[in-house]
Amino acid sequence: MKAFFRQQLDRYTDRLGELEFLLSREDIMKDMEQFLKLSREHSDVAAVATRWSRYQQREKDLSQAREMLEAAGQDPEMAALAQEEVESATAEIAQLATELQRMLLPKDPDDVRNAFLEIRAGTGGDESALFAGDLVRMYTRYCERRGWKTEVISASESELGGFKDIVLRIVGPNVYGDLKFESGGHRVQRVPATETQGRIHTSACTVAVLAEPDESVAVQINPADLRIDTYRASGAGGQHINKTDSAVRITHIPTGIVAECQDDRSQHRNKAKALQVLSARIQEKDRAERAARDAAERKSLIGSGDRSDRIRTYNFPQGRLTDHRINLTLYKLLIIMEGDMDDVIQALQAAQAAEQLAALEVGASA
Repeated sequence: MKAFFRQQLDRYTDRLGELEFLLSREDIMKDMEQFLKLSREHSDVAAVATRWSRYQQREKDLSQAREMLEAAGQDPEMAALAQEEVESATAEIAQLATELQRMLLPKDPDDVRNAFLEIRAGTGGDESALFAGDLVRMYTRYCERRGWKTEVISASESELGGFKDIVLRIVGPNVYGDLKFESGGHRVQRVPATETQGRIHTSACTVAVLAEPDESVAVQINPADLRIDTYRASGAGGQHINKTDSAVRITHIPTGIVAECQDDRSQHRNKAKALQVLSARIQEKDRAERAARDAAERKSLIGSGDRSDRIRTYNFPQGRLTDHRINLTLYKLLIIMEGDMDDVIQALQAAQAAEQLAALEVGASA
């Protein structure tokens, strides 16, 4: 392991000692908020420090095993035992090194949050709306696999099926962290159901994944900056939802950002949900602007998540999915469309981790 990482890990060991001392003080025990804050940090730091201690111990074991192997001479039994320990220690050291390097990577505090998933039909007319419906099904199936809950915030269905646009709220552990790389342009190549001559068409949808804001730190919105319109909801929902002005559309006048909700019979609950979506969109706009300022010239391995990016192609005739950001190609498209997205998501997360590690090393050598 490189010297830079060793220095970082030694700091975790030092900090663990400091935290254990602080948590033993009586005045800290009386301040519950501070005690909980230090306890959470202690848990995180201890996880790293414990692995680092194990890594160092296994390095010593490896050194001793190699010395034993050299001293074994013509003793085959001792040589076999020493060789076994060399292989065991080498494998564990490699595993611990990977874990420790990933634990040192900067964490996005929003990764653990719930998320809003927006899908909008783009070029391709009815076929684009049908593809949007397929994406909704894919993500919904993936959420079911993960045990996450989904609810429709707003939806505009197309005449032939699918959606012109739809917003889902997804609730569960680490939703945003696992889905955030889905933001961007998704392109499909296939023969549409409406095509009579068997020609392959190309259509597109845009996907945006927004972290649900923490209410305690959510962006402050001036009520004077909002225009709130109510209207009669459309679509399924029974007589009540279609005969009352329960649907709510909220416009943030300074930015022009709009959010709406028509899922609930209650106008008040629809307003609350629409405000959540609006807050998430404003927060995402702020995040994107900060990222643009910090890295105006940078084209990252993962991409900016800008909705104009073409991040992925779904080629049905070839059964192929290609993620253009990391040059990943998988010939299991139908399985992925059933919600088995683990290979795609894990590859994107691994690519980001590799990029972050490279950036850390560059920063350390600068």
